[in-house]
Amino acid sequence: MTTEERVHELYWKYDINCARTTLTCLCELFHVSLEEQTLNAAIGLHGAGGYRAQCGLVEGALMFIGIYFSQKGKSDTDIAALCYQYADEFTEKYKSLKCFDLRPNGFSENDPPHACEKLTAETIEFSSEFIKKYDVI
Repeated sequence: MTTEERVHELYWKYDINCARTTLTCLCELFHVSLEEQTLNAAIGLHGAGGYRAQCGLVEGALMFIGIYFSQKGKSDTDIAALCYQYADEFTEKYKSLKCFDLRPNGFSENDPPHACEKLTAETIEFSSEFIKKYDVI
C-alpha cells in the first residue's frame, strides 16, 4: 500500500486526525511498534484540538522522531536538536508550522473532512526522508 493509500484509509475508514495518521504511517514505514497509549496521546494534536495552532502533521512527526531516535540510543539533547532541525527544515519547505497557515483553503464552517489528505501524504514522505538523512548520524 502506498503512503497516499494508507493516509486515505486512516482518514476515511478510521477517521483519525493528521497527527495520529502521521505517527501511524511513520511507525509502519520504519517498522516501529506503536503503543495504544502513545496513539491516544495524539488524539488532540490536530492543531491543538482544532485550535489551529501547531500542525498535527508536525506534531506526529516530532513524536515519531522522539520514539525512533530514543530506540536508536540517542540522548535527549540529541533528539531535541533533531526536532529543532526538523522544525527548521519543515518551515523552510512549507513556510509555517501552524495548522492555520498550512491547511489548504484555510478554515470555514463548511470545511470538508480531511482537507489535508494530500498534504499529509506529502509531509509523511518529507518526514521519512528527514529521518533517513539523520539516521546515520
